[in-house]
Amino acid sequence: MHYKFKTKPYGHQLIALEKSWQKKVYALFMEMGTGKTKVAIDNIAMLYDKGKINGVLIIAPKGVYKNWYSQEFPLHMPKHIHYKMVLWQALINQKQQKRLDTLFKTGVDLHVLIMNVESFSTTKGTAFAKKFLSCHETFMVIDESTTIKNPGAKRTKNIINLAAHAKYRRILTGSPVTKSPLDLYKQCEFLDPYLLEHSSYYTFRSRYAHIRTANFNGRSVQLVVGYKNLAELSEKLKPFSYRVLKDECLDLPPKTYMKRIITLTPEQQKIYKQMKQMALAEMNGKMITTASALAQLMRLHQITCGHFTADDKSIQPIKNNRLSQLLEVLDELEGKAVIWAHYQFDVQTIVNAIKKEYGEKSVVTYYGLTPNDIRQSNLERFQTKDETRFLVGTPQTGGYGITLTAASTMIYYSNGYDLEKRTQSEARIDRIGQKFPMTYIDILAEDTVDERIVKALRKKINIATQVMGEELKDWI
Repeated sequence: MHYKFKTKPYGHQLIALEKSWQKKVYALFMEMGTGKTKVAIDNIAMLYDKGKINGVLIIAPKGVYKNWYSQEFPLHMPKHIHYKMVLWQALINQKQQKRLDTLFKTGVDLHVLIMNVESFSTTKGTAFAKKFLSCHETFMVIDESTTIKNPGAKRTKNIINLAAHAKYRRILTGSPVTKSPLDLYKQCEFLDPYLLEHSSYYTFRSRYAHIRTANFNGRSVQLVVGYKNLAELSEKLKPFSYRVLKDECLDLPPKTYMKRIITLTPEQQKIYKQMKQMALAEMNGKMITTASALAQLMRLHQITCGHFTADDKSIQPIKNNRLSQLLEVLDELEGKAVIWAHYQFDVQTIVNAIKKEYGEKSVVTYYGLTPNDIRQSNLERFQTKDETRFLVGTPQTGGYGITLTAASTMIYYSNGYDLEKRTQSEARIDRIGQKFPMTYIDILAEDTVDERIVKALRKKINIATQVMGEELKDWI
């Protein structure tokens, strides 16, 4: 494998490449934080250098697909490879159309199209992807491939129908089985319908699931009540997949920082714009103290989190994408995670969603409304009980003095502006007893104050004391 890496690979990434780079189809079952995106990009570069491909179609969820465009490709793609890369947008104006047209110009450049998985629920997105595939020798990647696990989903059907048009196919996911071994079927069907030796989802289900027939309101329904033959299924996966768990990769850096980007919903955008205009009008022509600027900043930040405080002091929820993004992240994770939120309202929202998805015993809290007499037992449950996978709290309460080393992943659902609270809360998993590399994930709303807050905290800037009121006005 004669190839000059732009960024040095870790041992497990080299193994993944050696196993997969020449294969027509392959599954990288690599946990979040182990660098599966880099493996895919190096694989693309190798095949392009060999003259095997001239096009790449990357499909990823909304919170991830822009990272491929702005961070991953520029970081890992070797400089000798010239590429034209376009990020798909549903609303195509004249400028965007010109960008899309570059993907069909003749030449030796590698053509790269990056699309969000949601666009394959639409006729327009699916048709454009088909046109791209038909014009190129394509390497097709589905990042976080559990997004196509649902056999009945329109996007699943459309993506699988397109698969035959791609010369090389890859699926990338940290957790191929999010709830059930049956999740594997459609992901593997995208690679090749015959890999698992079943012609339909239903014969696959019959082989690997225990089914019970139940009657509801006169209707007969088949329910999955357990699983069987899992050792056999595991053996079938081995020839075309490679499994990597973060806790096994001791050559990883001690800390890895990641972002998940969300967009504001139309309702949020409307309220955010109104609040922004009011804040700027109130500040206009006045000497601004840092305290008053921070107050305005956090009102806007609250909207990005999906709620606002009304005149009567009640908290009003707003439709938002933050919670669904968190659940997508949790789907990708193995083992335990600590989840911090800035607002108490969000903690309860998160807990309710996790209980619904993973069960009542899967989560404990540690925040202002957690009764003092159960806080310690919640910590003990999280540290010792396998069934308790998540601890949800606020950095104000949980960010000091406690040990949460049962987890090596920490998710910031939202951030405040206090650097000390951020630093202290990060240290809860970075303590004596932590045996594994740590991953920190920020969920943030693009083009909002949310982005500026996370950027400042990561640069170790204490917004509360080091940023003046006039500077914060520019943030708003």
